[in-house]
Amino acid sequence: MRIIRSIRSPLFALVLLAMSAATYAQISISVSFAPPELPVYEQPLCPGDGYLWTPGYWAYADNDYGYYWVPGTWVMAPEPGLLWTPAYWGWGGNGFVYYEGYWGQQVGFYGGISYGYGYFGEGFQGGRWQNGQFYYNRSVSNVNVTNIRNVYNTTVINNTTINRVSYNGGAGGITARPTSQQLSAAQERHIPPVAAQTQHAQAARSNPEQRASVNHGTPAVAATPKPGAFSDGAVAHAKPTGTPYNAPVNRAAVQPPANTPAVRPENNAARSDQPAPKNQIESNHAPAAQPNNRPEPNRNEPAQRPATPPPSGRSQSEPKTPSEPRPEAQQPQHEKPAPSKPEEEKSEEEKPK
Repeated sequence: MRIIRSIRSPLFALVLLAMSAATYAQISISVSFAPPELPVYEQPLCPGDGYLWTPGYWAYADNDYGYYWVPGTWVMAPEPGLLWTPAYWGWGGNGFVYYEGYWGQQVGFYGGISYGYGYFGEGFQGGRWQNGQFYYNRSVSNVNVTNIRNVYNTTVINNTTINRVSYNGGAGGITARPTSQQLSAAQERHIPPVAAQTQHAQAARSNPEQRASVNHGTPAVAATPKPGAFSDGAVAHAKPTGTPYNAPVNRAAVQPPANTPAVRPENNAARSDQPAPKNQIESNHAPAAQPNNRPEPNRNEPAQRPATPPPSGRSQSEPKTPSEPRPEAQQPQHEKPAPSKPEEEKSEEEKPK
């Protein structure tokens, strides 16, 4: 029983490693705005045999720090025969999703992004494994042949469009899609970044000069000869190119266009604006017709009732108006029938007498 348990425990550990390798590739980080363009820099000299080049990339800390540049560096492969698949950003529908890099037998899909130095959007042309030893392609990798003899020289024809876009999909992103071979490579055993790579990324995050909001897309340290060697004399500095990157000031205002719920209030606002002019048009036509036809008699009746208390002059004018028409009525009576009628009545009265 002890022997069976001792066998099961390593098998269980391998299962956990396989599950973690399959799930770590995509990290639940989504950013509403795209990362900056890739900086231009020179590859440092390879420090020794067995080091593989891992290109630099933009990572994201939080809303305060924003994007920061993780310099490209030479890293020892964790096992012979393993190659590095770089990290990349891809549009996920509501934001840009970060996909972590990994070690594997084959180079998988990394968004079609041209990182340079062997990573031109698909696969890796900077070297190959042969009989347990890594051979460097001198046409792509910066290698000192005095220290490293296992080299070869093969010209690489780059058929992809050279640009500095750092993300796949979305507006202005790379339109590459994974091939069947890359999809199968994604199902193979993967090893996450080694401890030296993790510490290298943490050092870049803690360095304010690596933030895009500070360096405006041109980091002071673009590449290092070894992981974490930010103060080494052989570090490569980025070259200023194009328009400087400016991080969005109000990131909360950038997020709503990418989120569907933020579009709804805009649609509702548009709907509320549309009926508003209709109501105004109706109010311009209706009150002109309605108050004259319908509410005028209703308004005149209540208008006299409420009008009587405040305007005292009207109440006073009303008794004057009946008093005034009475003499006016008497005047026409005196003018026309008044003198004739009483005389006729008197004459009639006198007759019977």
